[in-house]
Amino acid sequence: MLIERVSVKPAHVDEGAWPWTIPAVADLAAHGMRLTSSIVILVGANGSGKSTVLEAIAETYGIDVRGGHGGRKYASGMEKSPLGEAIILDRTIAGTRMTRQSAKGFYLRAETAFGMLAFMTEAGVTGYGDRLSTEVSHGESYLQAIAGRFSGPGLYLLDEAEGPLSFESTLQLLYRLQDLVTDHAAQVIYATHSPLVAALPGAQILEMTEHGIAERTWSELESVNLWKRFLGRPDTFFDVM
Repeated sequence: MLIERVSVKPAHVDEGAWPWTIPAVADLAAHGMRLTSSIVILVGANGSGKSTVLEAIAETYGIDVRGGHGGRKYASGMEKSPLGEAIILDRTIAGTRMTRQSAKGFYLRAETAFGMLAFMTEAGVTGYGDRLSTEVSHGESYLQAIAGRFSGPGLYLLDEAEGPLSFESTLQLLYRLQDLVTDHAAQVIYATHSPLVAALPGAQILEMTEHGIAERTWSELESVNLWKRFLGRPDTFFDVM
């Protein structure tokens, strides 16, 4: 593990303003968030705050919020988000060695991945694949970067990275994440809606709800139970004309 706890500087909290109005962020500000595994899954509905928290962790750790590999000059000229300004990362001994240009790892962010991956392949950056993003599918461009860049120590932040991937390709990604934390001083924090991703063995699952942040088991997740019901009787989810 690289990070043991995420907390917030109290002086930066403005309770009436975004993002402090998001229940999960308010809970983070009040109580912090303890990480107990080298793989942490953030689960929640749209707008629950999981991507906001993940971005703030990237900003504080030192990976460009537009995505890509760490260990390079922080290229973004954007100001930090309000949460990024306030976040405190309690690091392990291994984690303290990874700051600034030593902030190894990767940030795969669905919102910016297409442009980031296209730029990296066109620039010939090592590890992003030999085929230009314009010549492959969206999912294939992800797989090129996963194969080439998901290796070695570091913090790996993923935001709905399974979006363009098939079931089989998602499994390939999950196997790679398992190998990362088994073979290296690496930690994964993954924001997702996917019950498949949340099923990663040994992962700590944190669900972000209208009540805050709660640790769950896989079988306790609302999304898991909804998928079970749907796959058992999909016809019941649609009006019969």
